[in-house]
Amino acid sequence: MAIIRYEPWSLLSQLQKELERSHDVQSGEGSVSTAEWAPAVDIKEENDKFIVYADIPGVKPEDIDVNMEGGVLTVKGEKKTEAKTEKEGYKRVERVYGSFYRRFSLPDSANSDAISAKCKNGVLEITIPKREAVKPKKIDVTSEE
Repeated sequence: MAIIRYEPWSLLSQLQKELERSHDVQSGEGSVSTAEWAPAVDIKEENDKFIVYADIPGVKPEDIDVNMEGGVLTVKGEKKTEAKTEKEGYKRVERVYGSFYRRFSLPDSANSDAISAKCKNGVLEITIPKREAVKPKKIDVTSEE
């Protein structure tokens, strides 16, 4: 009897991928279905900004394209394959190469005019500031006596 690891979040991840693929087909974008891999991402929300971290080891900054259009942030690029020959002794190749593509719908609070991106140590960091009007504001309550 084989032991199989149960991962309930994998079903949600699969559903998200299918929804993204469905959305891209409906909008005429065929790139998701032709992408060879999708980087893992973390999305963090702070009081004044959103930050997207994407793991893209081995991808050069000039091979990354980050776009914002219609409330959708698109990250795509390519990890170039290294030339390998059978003489080099490779028995197994697991590292992914080829094109990647991810899309994220941003909330109305995102300031698309001030998005910035940087890449360091194989991690792409995209900073999306929030608009001034939506930042939390503390309102003091006074008493009338």
